[in-house]
Amino acid sequence: MNRMRTIHELFNLQGQTAVVTGGAGYLGTAISEGLAEAGATVYIVSSNERKCQELAEQITRKTAAPCFGKSMDIRQEQSIQTCFRDISEAAGSIDILVNNAAFSSPGKLPAMSEEAWLTGMDGTINGTFRCVKAVLPYMVEQKKGSIINVSSMYGRVSPNPEVYGDSGMDNPANYGAGKAAINQFTRYIACHFGRHGVRANTVSPGPFPQPSVQANPEFIKQLEGKNPLGRIGNPEDLKGVMVYLASAAANYVTGENISVDGGWTAW
Repeated sequence: MNRMRTIHELFNLQGQTAVVTGGAGYLGTAISEGLAEAGATVYIVSSNERKCQELAEQITRKTAAPCFGKSMDIRQEQSIQTCFRDISEAAGSIDILVNNAAFSSPGKLPAMSEEAWLTGMDGTINGTFRCVKAVLPYMVEQKKGSIINVSSMYGRVSPNPEVYGDSGMDNPANYGAGKAAINQFTRYIACHFGRHGVRANTVSPGPFPQPSVQANPEFIKQLEGKNPLGRIGNPEDLKGVMVYLASAAANYVTGENISVDGGWTAW
């Protein structure tokens, strides 16, 4: 009988290689830092390689975990494949993938062009699809891996018109549609690749407005008023769930969507 691991061992990510797309962004920075604090070797990737490298150096100094910054464009299949190949050759494995990178195409639905709609979908579900497709061969070959796709509370519920209405903070329809697609895609991965040792789960952040949006106090007050915990999210609120899903503590968890939204979707 195998020895039962301690709670510290279950959450320890030492010896694991993690890739975080959009890893130097507002939420990505906290995610990258959290995985490094748990002991993982973290590759922070985005289209801004310098920003990723600078953050990697900062996190390494802070945590002593080896972190690296690399270039990856989630719009380009070749860029993704090259990045994963280089990481696999350098690290020997890719154990954790956090699909956090995304981009949107704003606009109100009645006036939204088909091109704008498709751009928003490309920035959500398509980018996630490309990264998953590229990483799966590595995880299947090594018979293990944890894929964590970042969705949104708006993959579960609609933006509240009382909050977004005509305030100038409209959340576009293609964003939520793309995030909902990520939820279903994640379940597909879990069911079809679990037999290969690959787990796939989704994290759905709630109201985590960018600092530029926080400059609008009236809008932030509206967000807080619609949230049971009465506050907006802090990026550090995502650290725990990411480490959990990446770690052995979640070895029997796959196909799930965990909302980190202060209770927004509980209403």
